[in-house]
Amino acid sequence: MATVKVRDVVDVVTDGGTFTAAADQMLGTPDGWVHARDAVGTVLAWTPARKLCRSRLTIRPGYEFGYMIGATCSDGTVGTNYVSLVVNDEGFAERYLRCLAAATGLQARLESVSRPSGYLRREVPGFRVRVVSSYLADLMRQYVGGDAHHMRQGFPRVVLRDMETLQGFLDGYMDGDGYAINRWAGRVLISANVPFLAELAKIVGARFTPRTDGRASKLIVTDNWPARGTFRPEQHPAQLRESAWTQVREVRRRASGDKPYTLYGFQLDPRPSFLISGHLTRQQW
Repeated sequence: MATVKVRDVVDVVTDGGTFTAAADQMLGTPDGWVHARDAVGTVLAWTPARKLCRSRLTIRPGYEFGYMIGATCSDGTVGTNYVSLVVNDEGFAERYLRCLAAATGLQARLESVSRPSGYLRREVPGFRVRVVSSYLADLMRQYVGGDAHHMRQGFPRVVLRDMETLQGFLDGYMDGDGYAINRWAGRVLISANVPFLAELAKIVGARFTPRTDGRASKLIVTDNWPARGTFRPEQHPAQLRESAWTQVREVRRRASGDKPYTLYGFQLDPRPSFLISGHLTRQQW
């Protein structure tokens, strides 16, 4: 760590917070390093500093990973720092619990709960799997494009890494919002999120006609869909991308007064950069 006394100091105001730095402090942007005094109108590399001390998960791709994502997309809830599934089918809850543990290493338990039924107009028994992990919650939001709400989530293309993972996704989603077809080998997936089903339809090579009356649409997926040759493996990061970009709204100069400001710089070997309130900066001294 190094200290230096300077008189030219600025407050940098971003969507991620406000921090004080020397006017010539170098800040990380998509186009390289810029001085703090010239940062207005650009974006800075940033990550919530408080989240850096949390435990990371080791994600294990495969069938269980796909099942966990499919079930969460169909019937799960992603909160600020938790992921949960509340369903009526105990077998479904047990499969979700098992796949969650296999894919993430997180341990949870099956809880008996009651939930209101609008159709029956009374409380009905159910089962809940809930795990508190802001890391997993952020991962699920990353997989579906940032917003995990069922009506706004995007198709999680991370499940396209291989056929095994995609089959797990289809099974998990069917257990939540779908059913197997008895007359022939296939399944029906249900959602009011039309773009979600439309994207999945292209992947499995199925025809898809969304409803126009405001009700949920259905996608039919036959068991022999892989023979159509429409599946193309894709590689997407399964681990969490913890860095993001935050907009610089204002840079305010500070009056130094009679005494100079004392600022601190850090050297984190082997990299010449460190974070100020989560914002990426470069070692100056």
